[in-house]
Amino acid sequence: MTGTHALVLGGSLAGMLAAAALSGHVDRVTVVDRDRFGDDGDRKGVPQGRHAHVLMAGGSRALDELLPGLTASLLDAGAQHLGMPNRLLVFTQSGWLPRLDEMQFVIGCSRALLDGVVRQRVLDRVDLVEATDVVGLLGDRTKVTGARVRDRDTGVKRDIGADFVVDATGRGSKADSWLADLGLPPVQDERVDSGMVYATCLYRVPPGAGEDFPGLSIQGDPRSSRFGQGGALVPIEGRRWIVSLAGTRGGEPEISPEGFLAFARGLRHPAIADFISAAEPLTRPFGFHATVNRRRRYERLSSWPSGFVAIGDAACTFNPVYGHGMTVVARQAVALRDGLAGHGFDGAAAKRLQREFARVMDDAWAMAVSQDLRYPGTIGPARGRITRLQERYLDRLVLAATGRPTVTRAQLDAYTLSTPLRKLMLSPRVILDVLRGPGRPPTTDAPYTEAESRVLRGVDEPR
Repeated sequence: MTGTHALVLGGSLAGMLAAAALSGHVDRVTVVDRDRFGDDGDRKGVPQGRHAHVLMAGGSRALDELLPGLTASLLDAGAQHLGMPNRLLVFTQSGWLPRLDEMQFVIGCSRALLDGVVRQRVLDRVDLVEATDVVGLLGDRTKVTGARVRDRDTGVKRDIGADFVVDATGRGSKADSWLADLGLPPVQDERVDSGMVYATCLYRVPPGAGEDFPGLSIQGDPRSSRFGQGGALVPIEGRRWIVSLAGTRGGEPEISPEGFLAFARGLRHPAIADFISAAEPLTRPFGFHATVNRRRRYERLSSWPSGFVAIGDAACTFNPVYGHGMTVVARQAVALRDGLAGHGFDGAAAKRLQREFARVMDDAWAMAVSQDLRYPGTIGPARGRITRLQERYLDRLVLAATGRPTVTRAQLDAYTLSTPLRKLMLSPRVILDVLRGPGRPPTTDAPYTEAESRVLRGVDEPR
């Protein structure tokens, strides 16, 4: 489009990736954000930014497709490649996954590092307007033509015209109200709230722990506890561990240092407590409460204005404990780029893109909601008979994954959003091995090497 302008509302990860996707299709991209950006990558508008984040393999591949070499830049800056199930050790509801050669991976790093590296790659392509609130959309029910913004320092409002507008304002998006003001009908709003709370603390990696020292994921078991208590210990840059502990309504973690350790010790396996007992805490624990799964079903509106889409948390937020949010938005940004490359900015482009964004969200939404709904204190729709049958199959699958590598791989492929979730339900080989079961009793002994065990006992590796 010659002489065209795209406007991105929000400078989050979603906003920056959307700007990168748009930059090859328009002459100018403007990103508007309510915050000012620091050189360290921190941004006040990321409320969960200090907590554990992982970029799933599916998201890493999407970022590299959109911004070639991005994952390598993260690793060069200290981010950690955590192979699964060899370096990220997972204690499922049925026992430990076997410590096999890498099948999938996640990237562990602070959110500030990820945002900072992405921003360095994108900012030279865009005009950035900081300390500015978005107060509404311009246009009518058939076409969005820009946004009205307000300077946070002066309070002065002005209009910014655009040929294409992307809402990336996150969990607090007001796009449903803005669209209603333009005359569109109300949007269906789905919510599932487990009441989950999580707490996080940073630790220095203990002496003797090598560069490939593992991370941990301890998952809750909805069959044996009414509280979805679990945790993750993720190696990140700077030889640090970021440890997040979580519990659903009535089983929340404490945020005192003593309570944090006691909660970790009381999980279904004490592995995280053993790790942090051998490490030096760098912060006090701090908490986070905004974990509601919320999906605004924009794709189901019968009418949709041209020139406008909502991406990432602005359309769908997942319980952050499952770690899928960044991966979903990376894949949506690729879909945005590819959709514009294939169809341009014709009148139906925005509606087509919004539906594609919804398809990208579906698997992560299904995984988060299906797990949260299993806890008695969750506020959400009742589980029907078909849902309960699916749960029984998936429980059997998790059990089989502790002993059948075929199932282990399929589970990790789906969890890292590398293959469609339906493969777990439709692959004849996977189904057969699920029905056969693990072939041996699952182990509850953590699969540490002898060198790792020495570190946890406080004994350095021999020189």
